[in-house]
Amino acid sequence: MIVSPATPASPTVAVIVVAAGSGSRLGHAEPKAFVLLHMRPLLDHALDSIFGMNETVQIIVVAPGDRVADARAIAAHAAARYAAPELALSVVAGGRTRQGSVDHGLSALLPSIDVVLVHDAARALTPAALCDKVVAAVRATGHGIIPGLPVVDTIKRVADSGAILGTVDRSELSAVQTPQGFPRAMLVAARTWAAANGRFEALTDDAALVADAGHPVTVIAGHPLAFKITTPEDLERADLLLHAAAPQPVLLPRIGTGLDVHAFAADNEPDGGTELWLAGLYWPGERGLSGHSDGDVAAHAICDALLGAAGLGDIGSIFGTADPRFSGAHGDVFLAETVRLVRAAGYLVGNVSVQIIGNRPRFSQRRAEAETRLAGILSAPVNIAATTTDALGFTGRGEGVAATATALLYPAPLYTVPSSAPGPGQTPDLNWEA
Repeated sequence: MIVSPATPASPTVAVIVVAAGSGSRLGHAEPKAFVLLHMRPLLDHALDSIFGMNETVQIIVVAPGDRVADARAIAAHAAARYAAPELALSVVAGGRTRQGSVDHGLSALLPSIDVVLVHDAARALTPAALCDKVVAAVRATGHGIIPGLPVVDTIKRVADSGAILGTVDRSELSAVQTPQGFPRAMLVAARTWAAANGRFEALTDDAALVADAGHPVTVIAGHPLAFKITTPEDLERADLLLHAAAPQPVLLPRIGTGLDVHAFAADNEPDGGTELWLAGLYWPGERGLSGHSDGDVAAHAICDALLGAAGLGDIGSIFGTADPRFSGAHGDVFLAETVRLVRAAGYLVGNVSVQIIGNRPRFSQRRAEAETRLAGILSAPVNIAATTTDALGFTGRGEGVAATATALLYPAPLYTVPSSAPGPGQTPDLNWEA
């Protein structure tokens, strides 16, 4: 079965990016796809591989059910970097298992799709060229294609006691990677067969599932950068690779600070103070903060810090209360526009530190979630601390919440950055050969 090439208006290739795993072996509280690598979530790096492909494809991100909004924000920002159409970009909630997550991704396929790639967000540095090679091989052969690398280490079979039972012939072994590509009809048929025969639990690898159903699967040459980030050591390796590839700054960074304060809304205010938004998150059951917008003091303090560091004034001069467009607007609206202005002024966000001051809400249990949410918008690390004032002042009396922020900016021209993303078919040069 030979499939036809895609057209921008009607893509025939879809990439399902599986990003719903917990990543417990990585040692982070947040799901693996939202762990920061070189100032950006792993998912954001993985999407670089897909948006950098030679043709426009449908992208389906499968995220944890409680992080769909965060994944959608990361995906939207990635699409904006590449000026890519968002019509073929979807984010869906994952399933209980990897196979369940892939099923959820398949359910979002456009009718025009006839080639499906399944890719792990944990393989965040995979070159776009490898994705293109998989697509080309699927089209040329009409069957399943997986990238792989030769096994270079000597492999021993070992008993539970530690005794060596024998040496495995490594010439027959391949360390397989993703994306794994298949004709759509073949993948769907194989999954139907696996479900009918109770094989899903035994076959967690997509290629193994397709082969188990009797369909051919071929291995092509993979790429060293398509390694899977599973452990803290893998994350450190990836960070070192990106750090070595980025030109180093020669100019001094710029620092800005911000402060914002809002009182809790009174009962007689129009919304009754029923919705609290803080650090980009909605806090059910908490009284909201009074203000022209949603009153997110953390987001507003960050905006002031970024604008001050870039020499662009403050949040009041950019987002005036007289402007009806920002009535009730959430913090991500202000942050996204502030980042755009900062980048237009020639700067990149290095990192942001936020201190939230108030008796409520209890912040510690959602700290990692808030940091990931804000980091996804800023494309930079965010650290949040929260404290009380020991019953002193208006925050101590429970009348409102305050936040301070400090932001570090670097001159943008000195870096290889998302805002100057590689063009179609290109990937950042990390000095690797396929």
